[in-house]
Amino acid sequence: MTGRTSPKRPAKFKCRAVVIMAIFFSLTTPVGIAIGIGISSSYNENSPTALAVEGILNAASAGILIYMALVDLLSVDFMNPRMQANRKLQLGANASLLFGAGCMSLLAKWA
Repeated sequence: MTGRTSPKRPAKFKCRAVVIMAIFFSLTTPVGIAIGIGISSSYNENSPTALAVEGILNAASAGILIYMALVDLLSVDFMNPRMQANRKLQLGANASLLFGAGCMSLLAKWA
């Protein structure tokens, strides 16, 4: 396993905590759908409040995705000893990362 971090040990939760987390995880989507159905008749998607809430939630989602991509996924590859020792490989990886981000930004223009 050269260049990779050691596997993470699983968390040691008590059975009660695991059950509570599983129930919460499995109920979040159905409860969200029920709330959406409940407010659909009174929801005005062009109201300032709705636009502000949508913007805040979109920003939070984007922040979480950027964090996961940079910290959890890319950092392992960029901190690889082989990558650290080779400037040409670093330049190619950084250029590819910026090119990919640019392409995603271009696609976001039409989304």
